[in-house]
Amino acid sequence: MYLKKRTEKRLVSMMLVILAAGILTACNSNKNETFEADGFAMGTVISQKVYGVNGQAAIDEVTEKINYLDRLLTFNAPEGDVYKLNENAAIKNVELNPETVTVIKKAQQVSELSNGAFDLTIGPVVKSWGIGTNQERIPPKEELQKLLPLVNYKDIYIDDSSAGLKKAGQMIDLGGIAKGYAGDVAMEIYKKYGIKSAFINIGGNVVTLGNKPDGSPWAVGIRNPRPEGDQSGQIVGTVKVTDKAVVTAGDEQRYFEREGQRYHHILDPHTGYPAKSNLISVSLVADSSLDADALATAVFILGLEKGTQLLQRYGDIEAVFITTDKKIMVTDGLKGTFELHDQSNQFQYIE
Repeated sequence: MYLKKRTEKRLVSMMLVILAAGILTACNSNKNETFEADGFAMGTVISQKVYGVNGQAAIDEVTEKINYLDRLLTFNAPEGDVYKLNENAAIKNVELNPETVTVIKKAQQVSELSNGAFDLTIGPVVKSWGIGTNQERIPPKEELQKLLPLVNYKDIYIDDSSAGLKKAGQMIDLGGIAKGYAGDVAMEIYKKYGIKSAFINIGGNVVTLGNKPDGSPWAVGIRNPRPEGDQSGQIVGTVKVTDKAVVTAGDEQRYFEREGQRYHHILDPHTGYPAKSNLISVSLVADSSLDADALATAVFILGLEKGTQLLQRYGDIEAVFITTDKKIMVTDGLKGTFELHDQSNQFQYIE
């Protein structure tokens, strides 16, 4: 039996990367003084690059804020809101931080629009699989059948200050949306310090502020979801963006393999198993990282046709789709900004 583990700590080369060549450089005048930081929170590597005289102060506050959100929104943090809510399922409603309320309400909205393809109550199933932890396994079918009735976003009660879960054993998991919220918060902090040009990469959730210091758009690389050999940094293309979030969901980010089969971390709430659609990767371009994070998960699960319909209903979201037969397709709004750079010569761009 062959077992291959792929954890978030190994995602130094993220699913999306700000390309290095000519993009991450700037002169060190006061206006374009460059500050950088790398760290680890929310179960992933976080990189920041900020231009401006207040850049270090902005980075420090963003780092502190993300560490706080990690404790607040993470599944297994005993002092956090998510942990409290899950521990009190079917017992009582619990008071929540306003930021937690914001994230849960957005998750509910996407759950409703996607007919449960994205479902924040997937927690019991996520815990059963343990993908990305030292306890990852293939749960018995009988176990999953017992857990699936606990997955229902309609069982969440929430108002402006508190929330509760209807059934004992229910658990919310904000892993599919919390990084998106953190990206949007980072942009607000940068702006508070007068920063005009910056980016943050939270485990493949790339959020950009303004343009590069030279006035040109950021070029965000879409990473190859099937890299050859040890070429984990290969890309298949780039999108040029200004003041946008670029967020990817793909089956290459966290997974393990047994007997030649890949078991990835994006679980289908309707089956309890890793999602099987005609997509291996989808990257969304949006004004809000929060919106893009939850929607990317839903689109990946739904597949190309139904996922496109979801994006059309939501509005103002563009996408790069990579299918199981290695075709790349983009929505109309990206046809002038996406460029193919397939270093592996595996993929076909369908214009």
